[in-house]
Amino acid sequence: KADAADEAEPSDTMRHRGEEHRAKLWLLLEANRWIVAGVVLAVFFLGTMAVAAVVPNRVLISVDDPVETLFQALVTATITSVTLVVSINSLVLSQELGALGDQRERMEGAMSFRRDVEAELGIDVAPATPSAFLRALIECVETRATALSSAVEAASDDRASGSDDADRIREYADELRRHASSVESALHGGQFGTFDVLSAALNFNYSWKIYEARRLRAAFEDGNAGSGENRPANGTEDGGAEPARELVGALDDVVAVLTLFGPAREHIKTLYFQWELIDLSRAMLYSAVPALVVATNVLLFHGVLSTVSSTTLGVAHYVWIVALAMAVTLAPFAILLSFVLRIGTVAKRTLSIGPLILRTTGDERSDSREAGE
Repeated sequence: KADAADEAEPSDTMRHRGEEHRAKLWLLLEANRWIVAGVVLAVFFLGTMAVAAVVPNRVLISVDDPVETLFQALVTATITSVTLVVSINSLVLSQELGALGDQRERMEGAMSFRRDVEAELGIDVAPATPSAFLRALIECVETRATALSSAVEAASDDRASGSDDADRIREYADELRRHASSVESALHGGQFGTFDVLSAALNFNYSWKIYEARRLRAAFEDGNAGSGENRPANGTEDGGAEPARELVGALDDVVAVLTLFGPAREHIKTLYFQWELIDLSRAMLYSAVPALVVATNVLLFHGVLSTVSSTTLGVAHYVWIVALAMAVTLAPFAILLSFVLRIGTVAKRTLSIGPLILRTTGDERSDSREAGE
């Protein structure tokens, strides 16, 4: 049996499971992608102006070739980015295109999973929207955590159940109920297409909860078997064993609904990635047109711009124009960077499915707090 000291429980929320600063995680995950892209462009623009405030204007105005070379490279990069967008769209669309048999298999798989969820939750029809669907599973987790608390209270009077095991199960049930309630509240009213739904789902650390429930079940059964060996066969065993069986069944029920939550969340995550990639491709195409217009005009009329000699804040207007044109031309890159940062961060933190806890380093003992989903 694994040493519990080597498997310290990770934090519930994704923000607290990593070493990154909270501000960094907010920028990578929660911040509006358009604001992040704007910040990137502002850094380029202000960085150029900061250098221009130090370097003599006559140097910047007299040296034309670097500016022409820069915008020639930016034109090439923008056209290349449009090609990349076409590739991204082809990748996304390739998953939607297929023969009738393939589409039927997808439909049957989706309906089969829904029927499994409906049977497990005891409902006629599972909700259709992603947030409501996940919320129904979380509500069931909360309900079964409450039932687990009742079962452990009933079994705590049985001498076959060790007090330490009962206390650990009670603590697990209370924490599970509290965390499920918090995630359910976060999912309420969430709209798919925004990061809110996926963010709330990612904060539910179901992988560890499956593992912990199975470990508690095994420990409880081991303790129960050891205690039962010394009990008299006077007919009291069956009455004492009934609460223990109910407790084991309650743990199994918790694992069953958590096992359904895993693939449900992964499916919604996949749909969100496709949604984001489509939004990314459209945004890059929209921004590529003004970027190409600005870059080509700087190249065509560079000689006229360099004749502007007036200054603002001690910096030549020519430098202001070049810096602003560079920021506009870099818009497709900034948009690509902002979207990929979120997609890559989520993908890295959700590489596995089920009770396989990933660490960011090879030292499991020191990095157990950084366990991913």
